[in-house]
Formats: sequence, structure tokens, C-alpha cells
Amino acid sequence: MPELGEIQETLLIPLYARAVETRKRHGILQDPRAVEMVESIDYDFSRFDGAKSLIGANLRTLQFDSWVRDFLRRHPSGTVVEIGTGLNTRFERLDNGTVHWFDLDLPDVIALRRRFFEDTDRRHTLAASVTDPAWTEAVRASPGPYLLVAEAVLIYLDDRQVRSVVDLVAESLPGAHLALETANDHAIARQDSHDVLGAMAARMKWRCDDPRQLETWRPDLRLTDSRTFADLPAAERRALPLSMRLLLRAMAVLRRRDLESYRLNLFRFGESGTA
Repeated sequence: MPELGEIQETLLIPLYARAVETRKRHGILQDPRAVEMVESIDYDFSRFDGAKSLIGANLRTLQFDSWVRDFLRRHPSGTVVEIGTGLNTRFERLDNGTVHWFDLDLPDVIALRRRFFEDTDRRHTLAASVTDPAWTEAVRASPGPYLLVAEAVLIYLDDRQVRSVVDLVAESLPGAHLALETANDHAIARQDSHDVLGAMAARMKWRCDDPRQLETWRPDLRLTDSRTFADLPAAERRALPLSMRLLLRAMAVLRRRDLESYRLNLFRFGESGTA
């Protein structure tokens, strides 16, 4: 396996989470490609075995998938950009046959990714940092509207870097939608004891106590949706096994502070008539 940076190594967590869930008889998602990749990558995935946070990673994926599905229902030929794509298989799960797609990540991750994925006429790989303005040129040449999905990415950057990404998207892709997570002080303070992240070198840096704070960064930025792991949309929640629905209901009461410390958010830039 190619050498990965500290933050880049975290891509293996959601990959393994999806593989574990796929192997279950009644898993909450199915991703056979994730199983294939885990079996072929030379890495000790057993270090993640038994971690309860793997469930959270999959619930997060379900929410981001839901936002992408909704976007594609309204804009079937629009463009989706996976920021920090890692070894994500969202395109394989959600491709509608007309969407345009970009997988963006750092060069070391893309080198690994190319072992498993190939570009097509509608799907392209971009090897660059999200803070590098160059990647937006290729995206701008693709049909809008645009949805940018930053799952488990921006929380590892500092505040200055996150603000620069927000400004870059706003100025390069007006009217775009941006999905991202926010972690407050409680989540940041507890990461050393996290059952997976605590054993890795990467650390979350960006603190955001309230996702609405981002609306103060720019007059053209609006928060359109914000949820916890336990607040999945009705359709996704109904599809969960009963045991999972009961667990989420209990967590919403007993672990509310922990749930609220890490939120999944959808933002919209500008007023372009592409609701």
C-alpha cells in the first residue's frame, strides 16, 4: 500500500466500516467494493474491530448519501464533487447514468485510489489539495448545479484553511451546495479517547460550536439542513433494522450531548435559482 499521510490514513476507517456492515446479514448499507478493497489492501484493519464508532461512520455516510440522492433527483445531470474522496464508493452506489462526478484528494490517496477506480467520460479524478484553487477549473467546466461533499475532511483542517475553502467555493462555484461536518469543543476534547481516532496520529482541528456560525463568514452562505447521527431523514430511518432504530432513539435521549457535538450540515452559496 502506498504511504499515506496522517490525515489521509483516516480514509481507511469509513472504508472498513462499510466493509464490516456489508458482511452483516442485515447491514444498514451494502458496499461490496469496500469488501474487495479491504481484502486487497495490506493494512491491519483488525485495529478497528469492535469499535462502536464504525456504526457512526456508516450513519454519517447514509446522511451524505441522502443529500446526494436529493440533489440528483432535482438535478440529474448536475455535478458532484467528492472532496477528500479517499476510497469512497458513493458514485458506485448513487450513479444515475447522467451525473457528472469528480473525486478530489491528495496525490498519495489518488495513487492508492487508481488501483481500484478508473476515470470515465462522466467521472474524473483530481489529485490536489482542497485548498488549491486549481481544482475548481475542471469543475467549472462541468455542467451545474454543483454539490460538494466533504465527508470527514474539513474537520482535520484549521479554521483559517476551512474559511479559505469556503471562500474558494463561493467565488468559483456560486450557487453551489456544500455538505460537511462540524465538531464542537466537546467532540474535540474527547478525540484522544475515541475508540478509533484515539489510536491514530490525525486529530480534528476545526472547532465549530454552532454550524450557523458559518453564515457570519459570508453574506451569501446559508445553512439549509443540520442533523446528528440519530436524525436521519424518514426514508433512511425506516430502512434501518429495528434494533438500530431503537438504539438511535435511546442515544437521542441518553447521549444527546455527544450526538450534538458532531453535526452533519448542508450549506448553500448564493442565489442562482438552483434550489
